[in-house]
Amino acid sequence: MSWQTLLAIGSGGFIGSILRAYLNGLINRHLPHALPFGTLGVNILGSFIIGVFFAIFMHTTLFSTPMKSFLTTGFLGGLTTYSTFALETFWLFNEGSFVLALSNTLLNVIGTILAAGSGFKIINFLVK
Repeated sequence: MSWQTLLAIGSGGFIGSILRAYLNGLINRHLPHALPFGTLGVNILGSFIIGVFFAIFMHTTLFSTPMKSFLTTGFLGGLTTYSTFALETFWLFNEGSFVLALSNTLLNVIGTILAAGSGFKIINFLVK
């Protein structure tokens, strides 16, 4: 992997992580609940956007490898967070909130898959 691609990933991750912290706090401040909606929100948003990006990448050659890496592995990797989702779900189970823990798991897993697929399908529909 080139140094340009590594730098692009790191730069994208820096921006995505800052945006995640901001959005997570914003969502949790306006939607306080035992269910971690902040993490769910950034994961669904990031999954939708990655679906959009990959559909765009399939239909154009305008993006270099470092730019694709900046947008996906870097920015969206920093924006979304599997590890926080895992820990928050563990905390819910550990507190005995089994329904919330299972709800969080289903919403994150199914929601992110549907979001990524929706982003991909919408762009493919618009391009064709």
